Amino acid sequence: MERNTALVVYYTKLHKNSFNALIGALEVDEYFNNFPIYFANKKEIFNLENILKKYDKVVIAISFFTTELWKTYELINELKAKYKNYRSKIIYLAGGPHPTGDPKGTLKLGFDVVCIGEGEESFPEFIKVVNENEDYRKVKGIAYLEENNFIYTGKRKCVDLNKYPPFPIKHNKFGHIEITRGCPYSCYFCQTPRIFGKNVRHRSIENICKYVEIMAERNLKDIRFITPNAFGYGSKDGKTLNIDKIEKLLENIREILGKDGRIFFGTFPSEVRPEHVNDETVDLILKYADNKNLVIGAQSGSQRILDLCNRGHTVEDIYNAVNTAIKKGVSVSLDFIFGLPGETEEDVEKTIKVMKDLIKMGAKIHAHAFMPLPQTPFAKAKPGVVNKKIIRAMRYEIPKGIFYGTWHNQQILAEKISKYLQTGEL
Repeated sequence: MERNTALVVYYTKLHKNSFNALIGALEVDEYFNNFPIYFANKKEIFNLENILKKYDKVVIAISFFTTELWKTYELINELKAKYKNYRSKIIYLAGGPHPTGDPKGTLKLGFDVVCIGEGEESFPEFIKVVNENEDYRKVKGIAYLEENNFIYTGKRKCVDLNKYPPFPIKHNKFGHIEITRGCPYSCYFCQTPRIFGKNVRHRSIENICKYVEIMAERNLKDIRFITPNAFGYGSKDGKTLNIDKIEKLLENIREILGKDGRIFFGTFPSEVRPEHVNDETVDLILKYADNKNLVIGAQSGSQRILDLCNRGHTVEDIYNAVNTAIKKGVSVSLDFIFGLPGETEEDVEKTIKVMKDLIKMGAKIHAHAFMPLPQTPFAKAKPGVVNKKIIRAMRYEIPKGIFYGTWHNQQILAEKISKYLQTGEL
């Protein structure tokens, strides 16, 4: 079959794992054997002339977060100006968290098509249809504008992770292994359950170990995981712990890696919820993992705010988690989000007290400013501002790295994002 189409992916650090999954999905389909795929970094994306001359059509795929909205707007404009003589050949395709949450706004940025939600099925089908000179508008799971009218072709069924590799082996691209998709908690500030659904889907232990073995054969023995909640692995509902399943997973991976390999479980990007930190789960970290720390989502020290956010855990759960981990010699970093919708001075005072208590216990605080995100219940909420009382209370902890984060930049971004989500204007 003649190949008249090429795919270019904007392969940056933040979106490496997303494109690994998508290109991995192409690799399982024989149709894409020897299909021309180019991985372009920030410099290479502006040097595509040879590719554009060689092929009749080129799909340029870009994934981005809401925080990257303005940089992406600049990027798409620069690309269109740079390659204006090839415009009839190029299809600008967007995907990822922001395009999924704000597909119409993404198309207005200058993209031709948006891939909404999971792409393991819609992405290959789209590329195939383009290559066959067929009408891509029939592909389910995408959106486009037709005479300024927004057209969405409909939602696809949830993906079975076991059908697709976490990364493209033939292209020699490796990274984190996604073990769970979906989240049952529906926190009002989070996009995850809106993108992937509330029902959890786990990659099987056999399937995970298959890719660990492939990595180990290439002497890639630092294994990290992608999951909304590491201790939720194997759980039928994502809430009830399945200790046996977690242990079997870690035990099997440890057997593959031996003493030389390293397992990172319960740290970024596989944090844990506080109510799931107990003697059993911490013991599993100590027994099998190489990280002697946990990243825990606390989010607030006010129970009222936790309830308003639909977090599904208590302040007491946070204390218990830190106490359990610290007493066993596992250090803890806690995510807190400041300026959440509805936060009052009383809530701030309660959070300050909780943070001080946790720091005395030996924990660190990772500070975040609340940023509204599209598709979430808090999308139209006011941007988060870190209360000055918090900064004053933590002033001695900041130089020591006990209270840390990029909340300054997040506050600025939150303001811009909020205005955009309210008005639709950049």
